Amino acid sequence: MGGVRGVRWRRIAGQLGRSVTVWAVSTLTMLVLAGLLPDFRLQSADGDSATRIAITAACGAGAFGLLSALVWPLLVRLLLLVPALFLGLLVFALNGSLLLLALRLSPTGQGEAAPETAVIVAAVMSAVASATGGALAVRDDDAYRRRLLRLADRRRRGTPPCPAGPGLVCVQLDGVGHDVLTAAVRAGHLPTVARLLTGGDFGQPTHRLTPWRTDWSSQTGASQLGILHGSTFDVPAFRWYEKERGEVMVCNRPTSAAELQRRAMIRTGERGLLAMDGASRGNLFSGGAGEQALVLSIATRRRGRENRSRAGYFAYFSDPANAVRTALSFAAEIGREISQSVRARLRQERPRVGRGGLYPFIRASATVVERDVVVAAVMGDLLAGRSVVYADLVAYDEVAHHSGPHSRDVEQVLRRLDRSVALIEKAAEHAPRPYHLVILSDHGQSPGETFRARYGLTLADLVRAGCGLPVPRRAERTHSGAEARAAVRAALGRPDEPDETPPRPARRLEPVVLASGNLGLISFPDRPHRLTKEEIDARHPALLATLANHPGVGFLLVRSEEHGGVVLGPAGTGIPLADLDEHPGPLAPFGPGAAEAVRRTHAFPHTADIMVNSSYDPETGEVLAFEEQIGSHGGLGGAQSRPFLLSPLALSAPDGELVGAEHVHGVLRRWLRELSGPEVPLDTDGDRRAA
Repeated sequence: MGGVRGVRWRRIAGQLGRSVTVWAVSTLTMLVLAGLLPDFRLQSADGDSATRIAITAACGAGAFGLLSALVWPLLVRLLLLVPALFLGLLVFALNGSLLLLALRLSPTGQGEAAPETAVIVAAVMSAVASATGGALAVRDDDAYRRRLLRLADRRRRGTPPCPAGPGLVCVQLDGVGHDVLTAAVRAGHLPTVARLLTGGDFGQPTHRLTPWRTDWSSQTGASQLGILHGSTFDVPAFRWYEKERGEVMVCNRPTSAAELQRRAMIRTGERGLLAMDGASRGNLFSGGAGEQALVLSIATRRRGRENRSRAGYFAYFSDPANAVRTALSFAAEIGREISQSVRARLRQERPRVGRGGLYPFIRASATVVERDVVVAAVMGDLLAGRSVVYADLVAYDEVAHHSGPHSRDVEQVLRRLDRSVALIEKAAEHAPRPYHLVILSDHGQSPGETFRARYGLTLADLVRAGCGLPVPRRAERTHSGAEARAAVRAALGRPDEPDETPPRPARRLEPVVLASGNLGLISFPDRPHRLTKEEIDARHPALLATLANHPGVGFLLVRSEEHGGVVLGPAGTGIPLADLDEHPGPLAPFGPGAAEAVRRTHAFPHTADIMVNSSYDPETGEVLAFEEQIGSHGGLGGAQSRPFLLSPLALSAPDGELVGAEHVHGVLRRWLRELSGPEVPLDTDGDRRAA
C-alpha cells in the first residue's frame, strides 16, 4: 500500500515539477519579448524594480496558461462555425486576445501590449510552452503513457469495450504510385516504410509490397469508392455529363459524392467496409462508418448526429498547443510554396503551371491542416479501440499536381507523410487492442506537359474546331481536379464550385467537353442516348478524324452500330473492342490491361459519346493532361495506373494480380474476416436513410 502511495506522490510531484518548469520558461520568454518589442511593456511608465517586473511577468504567464487551458476549448467549439481555411489565421488573433485578457487579470496591473504585438507574444509563448512541455513529457515515459490513456478514456466514453482481437488501420497516401514509393524508400525519404519492408538494421520485415492496377478512371473518386464500397461501376471519369439529368457529376463535389455512395450501396447491397465500429477520416466517402471526420459525402447535410464531419477540427484544435503549432506550420508552408514557385520561375523550369492566387493556401491546408487533423483523429480511433479505420492523406497528390510527381518539392512532403505514419504506428502500440497497419494508395501520377502548353489550345478548342464551331483565340483555363480543393471549398461552406458545371450551350448542337487528368469526355446534350460513330460522323464529319489524328491524342472510344464499340487511332485506324487482345492497335503503348479497362468502361451507362485518352510516351512515362496539371491522373498511361498495397505479413497475401479497386476491397474484407472483424447484412431501410 505504501509503495502505491509513493508512486502516486511521485507522479503528482512530477506533474507539479513540469508545470512549474513550463511556467518558469513562459515567464522568461515574456521578459525577453518585453525587452525586444517596443509595444510590449511589463512596467509602468515611471519604471519599476526588476522584482516587480518579474512578478508581473510571472502573473501574466500564469494567467495566460490558465486561460489557454480553460477558455480555449470553448472558443474552438464556437469556431466550428468558422470556415476551416481561416481557422489557422484566427488562432493568432484569439491567442493575442487571451494574452491581453491575462495582462488585465494580473494583480500588478502593469502589463500592456499593442494588439498586433499581443498576437506575436502569444504565438511565441504558446510555441515555447508547447515545446517545453513536449520535451519534458518525452523524457518521462509514464507521463507520455498517461496522456495517451487519458485521450483514450475520453474517446471511449459512452462506447462499449472494444473486442480483444486485432483491429485494422488503413492509411491511404493519396496519389503515391508504386514507383514513387520504391524510389522514395531507396532515397531515404520514407524511413518508417523502409523499416516495415526491410526490418531495419536488427529486425525482420513485417510487411510486403504489392502493386495493383486501377481501372481506366485512375482517380480517387473511382478507386476510393471501390475500396470502401466495393463498386466502381458507372464511374467513367473524375467528371462526366449525365444526359437524363442534364448535370455534370464531379467526384470531389459533396452532392456527387453522396450520390455515388448511394448508388454503390444499392449495387452491392452493403453499407461498406467500415460499417461496423469503423471510422472514416479525410475521405471522399464514408465506407458506412459510424465515426466520420472530414468526409466529403456528408458535407452538404445539415449538422447533426449523422453529420459530424467538422468534429475532427474541434478534437484537434481544442488543444491550444496543437492550434498554434499547426498555425505556424500553415504559415511556413505558404512561404515554402511561394519560394518554390518563384524559384521554378527564375530557373524557367519546364513543364510548369500557374501556382498563384489561393493555391498557396490550398496547399497549406492539404499538407498541414488536413494532415494534422486526420492523423490526430486516427490516433484517437486507435486509442478508442475501433475495429477498422480508413484515412486519406492528400498532401502528396496536391503538391505533385502542380510541382510534378518526381520534383524536389514533393520529397519533403513524403518525409512528413512518413512521420505521420510513424505517429500512427506509435499510437497503435498504446492502443487497448493490437492493430495491423496497412498503407496503400488509390492511384499514381504521370508526369508531362499540359495539352494546352504543348499545342496552344485546350481539348474543348480542338473539339470546336472539329465541329466547325468558332474557336476563341485565347484558350480558357481548365480546372484542377485535386481532391484538396473540394475539401477546402466544403470547409468554406461552398461545397459546389459554380463553374464546375458548364453553362447550357447557347446552341443545342454544341458538345459538353470535360477533362479528367489526361482523359477527356465529349457529350452531345441534345440526344438522350449515347451516340454511335455513324451518328457522330453524320453530324460532324470531321470531328473524329480531327481528334484521332491529333498528335496529342492517343486513342478514342466510341460506340459503333456494327461492332458495338470501337477504338479509333490515327490514319483511320479502327479496332473493334472484341479484337483488341489480338490487335491492340493504338492501345499497344499503354501496356497490358488497357483493353480490359476500355471494354469495361464501354459497358457503363454514363460513358461519354466520345472518350479521349491523351498520347503516352512509354520511354519517358509522360502523358499530356487536359487539365492544368504537370502531374496528372485519371486516364491510361504510365505510373498513374500503378498504385501500391503495403500489407502485414501476418495477414494472407493478396491472391494473384490485383486489378481494380473492387479487388482491393475484397482483399481488405478478407483480412477483416481473418481478424474476426464484424460483417453484418445490409439494413435496407437504414442504409436508404444514410444514403
